Amino acid sequence: MGFVHRQVSARPAGLGKLSGRDNARMNSRPPARPAAAPLSERDIDRLQTLLDAVPAPFEPLDVTLLDGYLCGVLLQPQPVPPERWLPHVTDTDGRPLPANLDVQPLLLLVRQRHAELATAIERRQWFDPWVFELTEAPPNGPPGDEDPGTAAASEAVYPWVAGFAAAMELFPALMRLPSSALQEPLALLYRHLDPEDLEDADELLETIDGLEPPADLTQAVEELVRATLLLADVSRPQAAALRGPPRGPPRGPARGPHQRPRSGRR
Repeated sequence: MGFVHRQVSARPAGLGKLSGRDNARMNSRPPARPAAAPLSERDIDRLQTLLDAVPAPFEPLDVTLLDGYLCGVLLQPQPVPPERWLPHVTDTDGRPLPANLDVQPLLLLVRQRHAELATAIERRQWFDPWVFELTEAPPNGPPGDEDPGTAAASEAVYPWVAGFAAAMELFPALMRLPSSALQEPLALLYRHLDPEDLEDADELLETIDGLEPPADLTQAVEELVRATLLLADVSRPQAAALRGPPRGPPRGPARGPHQRPRSGRR
């Protein structure tokens, strides 16, 4: 990848701008799943290194694509078995790897992140998407009259959304749900994609056109989490009795930005 990146700080201050209804969704806590230990920055770096080590001609995801992909997998109405989604982590086409290639350390980290995201989605809690801030301007600049800050935010979150969209193509059950409640959260995500890639989606494009662009990358990342949890309310609804009392936004210092793991692939 041609840019130096920094990860967006966790738990942006903009979280407080969500409605009380959204905060309740993000912080209510069904007690079913034990918390998974979050991966450290060193773990993320190691995971990227292991993904880069997957030999050609296989095409593994990078860590940002992977994060969006895992959320797309976890939002399916029925759990997707690991044997169906794991092969697409190490190769976008899901081709089997050579039997003598040891990818267990890689898969262990992937499963750990999967468990961490599963807990957050199940509890409707904030999580830190693996999105990284570009410290150099995109090479082509913002299209048309688009604000440079908005363009940079979309450029940074694009790989995450592309990973989510890849999961939707492989596992389309969520997209087939007959619910108008899908429209707003999908628009929050898919507005970062090229409109020409959204075929037969006139209603979705109309919703996208009605959205205010994110003010900055912090808001764009916040909307990834908000959209994920709104989609979970549709595909994985929870009985009111399972929801704990809403808690306020997380307090305390946020994890600082760090340099994105560099991928050796282009």
